[in-house]
Amino acid sequence: MTNIYKHIIRFVIFTFLQALVFNQLNIGFGIHLMIQPLFIMLLPFELTVIPLMGVAFLMGFFIDIFSNTFGLYTSSLVLLAYLRPIVFKFYGPREGYDPLKEPTAHDMGSGWFSIVYAILLGLHAFWFFLLEIFEIGRFGFILQKTILSGAFSFLLALLMQSFILNSKQKK
Repeated sequence: MTNIYKHIIRFVIFTFLQALVFNQLNIGFGIHLMIQPLFIMLLPFELTVIPLMGVAFLMGFFIDIFSNTFGLYTSSLVLLAYLRPIVFKFYGPREGYDPLKEPTAHDMGSGWFSIVYAILLGLHAFWFFLLEIFEIGRFGFILQKTILSGAFSFLLALLMQSFILNSKQKK
């Protein structure tokens, strides 16, 4: 399967999982599971910021349509796509990224993936909940939702990567 088809299938799966499964879960304590940032994270290194933001816009737009969230996902995913090259450059290897590798924990190492994804997920979640609540007087609640949702979403992303990694190793 070529890379473009793999990413299209991931796009569809992640969009429907987020809109139809994870947005319907009510875990409590303000926890909201988000897997769509993982899709943006797993896109190829050589993708520049404009196409990256376009893909993020499309994904956010479709999730917003299904979830009736009026641009929350679109805004936070476009911000994530804009910040991704900046964070990747800051944490990138001196000789640059290998175009044959993917930004996964398996290819880049769990330390690199954990740091970079935690930063991107934290910024994404903070922006998402800041826009959702939109009340500076409830800043503590925004931080609570950001930290709890970010932590559980991060663990979910690691779990999903272990399933993807296991399916690749079996082939």
